[in-house]
Amino acid sequence: MRCSLSCDDGLELVQTTPSNGVAPVSVTEHDGLVYVLNSGHPGLAGFTLDADGLHTLPESRRELAAGADPAQVGFSPDGATVVVTQRGTNSLLSFPVDPRGLLGDPREVASSGQTPYGFTFADRQTLVVTEAFGAQIGRAAASSYRLTAHGLTPVSRSVGNGRSAICWAVSDRSGRFVFATNFADGAVSRYEVDAGGSLTLADATAGTAVEAHPGLRDEDLSGDGRYLYAIDVDAHRIFGWNVGADGQLTAVGSRNGLPDSVAGLAAN
Repeated sequence: MRCSLSCDDGLELVQTTPSNGVAPVSVTEHDGLVYVLNSGHPGLAGFTLDADGLHTLPESRRELAAGADPAQVGFSPDGATVVVTQRGTNSLLSFPVDPRGLLGDPREVASSGQTPYGFTFADRQTLVVTEAFGAQIGRAAASSYRLTAHGLTPVSRSVGNGRSAICWAVSDRSGRFVFATNFADGAVSRYEVDAGGSLTLADATAGTAVEAHPGLRDEDLSGDGRYLYAIDVDAHRIFGWNVGADGQLTAVGSRNGLPDSVAGLAAN
């Protein structure tokens, strides 16, 4: 796991820290508390973050089921809950976070659709989860849930977009729009979320990298919400779109030259 610092000349590596597990695939942070999701011998490991860097949080290790095949970990907006998607068991876990930063007993719910993958919180209670359906052609979907004191409750189940191998999701600042990348066919889909957490498909191909070309994976919005960026890991390329007030995406270009090891991105 690496921490990097933005500077005038780009990125500067400031620390490398063991993930306290095998094959880290996802990381999340809230108010100086960090959890890393390890997919090999699946489990979660906690850290604290301060000016001196990352520090292991004692007694924070949590094991997951051997066949969990976890994809993403993330805090709820208030930091009171940690969520994990489990592709292998087609389920979602939500862990309460205690005052020490340790995770309580998980609440597990069945995923509305097969192969739950990436997720984003559209607001403080509404979770939107992508569903890859085992990468079956045309079966990509997303579902919404409400986060309650008792765990996650389904709202909209498996809203399909007709695309394939959906991966990651990100919400705009208003919580109205959720953008999802489709790995198998180079498209970004736009969903809309209403005040009650219901999910509808607004545009299956709101943005296109290279039509029918696989590779789109991780994505993020700029800090001001005006631009969406996504990486094509096969072509080692990053694509960008301007985000309109109505959620419309307008391509602003792309750039080649990403390293072979590229797997994720973060924007500010």
